[in-house]
This record gives sequence, structure tokens and C-alpha cells, in this order.
Amino acid sequence: MLNGRKVVLMAVANPDGMVNGSRYNARGVDLNRNFEAANRINTKETGLLPLSEPEAVIIKQLVQQYKPDRIITLHQPLNCIDYDGPARMLAEHMGQYCALPVKKLGARPGSLGSYAGETLNIPIITFEMTEADSKLNSEALWQKYGRALLAAVVYPEMVR
Repeated sequence: MLNGRKVVLMAVANPDGMVNGSRYNARGVDLNRNFEAANRINTKETGLLPLSEPEAVIIKQLVQQYKPDRIITLHQPLNCIDYDGPARMLAEHMGQYCALPVKKLGARPGSLGSYAGETLNIPIITFEMTEADSKLNSEALWQKYGRALLAAVVYPEMVR
């Protein structure tokens, strides 16, 4: 399945937020609003400058280093497969393998979706699981969403 493909995984993009149960890092910045994008807004919560946070810098460096042909991010709790940039067909393909509906929510100011999808034109999926999914263990999550994630890796091929 991975023949001729490279998959780069970042287990946690916001370790401070994960420990504190927050979308903000230890400095109170929403990392998913800290990217340099045309729609960016500078505030204390989004960072007074783009890429003011080391976590966002690392993500940008990974995008530059690996030049991905798609990016999949896992989020909660909006219950949909959102997409930015040229990712509609990828989102629809993933949607065939799980119960999440495909919805175009729109690139949020300074988000990774805005930066990668709109600025760099990289297909990017924000895979928004449900709030209840936070209570599931990794095996149950894989049963629920694994085929959709595999579909993203092998796209445009079908998952068997």
C-alpha cells in the first residue's frame, strides 16, 4: 500500500494544549491561527506576528522539507470532513469510508488550511471527528475512521 509513497506523521502538533486540554499553547496562542496566510489576523490569541510560535515554525519547516501532495489534520468536534485548496475530490473520496459528511467550512484566518491549501495550493483535509470520539480508545477510533484515513494515503486508488 505504501509502495512509492512517503507518509509523515506528527503525533501531536500542540503538546502544551494536549496536556492542558486546550487549543492554545502554553503562551496562550492558538497555533492553528499562527500561519502566514493572506487572511491572517494578528492578535494576542493568534500571535502578534505570523509564525511567532515554535510549533507553527516546525510545521512550516516540515511542509517545506517534505513538499507533501496532501495534508490530513485530525481535529474535533465539528463532525465533518472539511477541506481547503484543491482537496474537494480527496474529501469526497475519504467520505466514502466513514459517516462524516463532507463540508466546506472555509479557510479560517491564519490556519494551516489557509496557509497550505490557499497560499501553497496543497490539498488539505481537516478531519473533524465528533466530540464523543474523545471517549473512544485507539482501536475503536481506528475501526470508525481507519479506512477513511487509508483512503487519503492511497488516493486516488480505492481502499479494499
